[in-house]
Amino acid sequence: MRIAIAGAGSVGRSIATELAGSGHDVLLIDRDTRAIGVDDLPQVEWLLADACELATLEDARLEDFDVVIAASSDDKVNLVVSLLAKTEFGVGRVIARINDPDNEWLFTESWGVDLAVSPPRLIADLVEDAPEEDLDGEDALPPLPGAEIAESVLHAESPFAGGPEGALAESLPAGVALVAVVGPQGVRPPDPGRTLSVGDTVVFLAEPGALGVLESLLGPAQDADPL
Repeated sequence: MRIAIAGAGSVGRSIATELAGSGHDVLLIDRDTRAIGVDDLPQVEWLLADACELATLEDARLEDFDVVIAASSDDKVNLVVSLLAKTEFGVGRVIARINDPDNEWLFTESWGVDLAVSPPRLIADLVEDAPEEDLDGEDALPPLPGAEIAESVLHAESPFAGGPEGALAESLPAGVALVAVVGPQGVRPPDPGRTLSVGDTVVFLAEPGALGVLESLLGPAQDADPL
């Protein structure tokens, strides 16, 4: 497939790495020269331009792409990119990242979004859908009061990339629970036997006092950002 990703931050770059590694043709679009790293991702095509500009998307020939992923850290940008991709270029599948949960109501088909990824909503749904006996067991999720949501994108150097999700879950410190994994195929609940891939976003519920230990386990602090 041909896949265009708007936003070359840590999330966009990690998604690009994973998809390109799976044999897809990937284009990364970002106007920030600091985000452009051609040498870091030689298998990915780059376009230094504003993804919110119609002319940029015309130059990229967005109508030739199968999927567009709006992965920037700005919800306004993700909405504009999604709308243009769907209405102006007829892209078949548009996926958008929600950074601020308050904006979740905007990410609908009326804005061209086929799939919106919102970790806070995902976690709330998983907690509400969990059987009562699971919540009373030893591996129960921490209660929402006093807990924080954290996410981390798995990079190639991560000790957990390429290993089973169960290995990560078993390594977590007390007060932290793995509650979801977000990958190219969308959002999914944890599965101990499933393999984690580079570019996957792992989502946790964590007691505030456990965040420092979690960051040390996963890597640099910027890789585990409380939402």
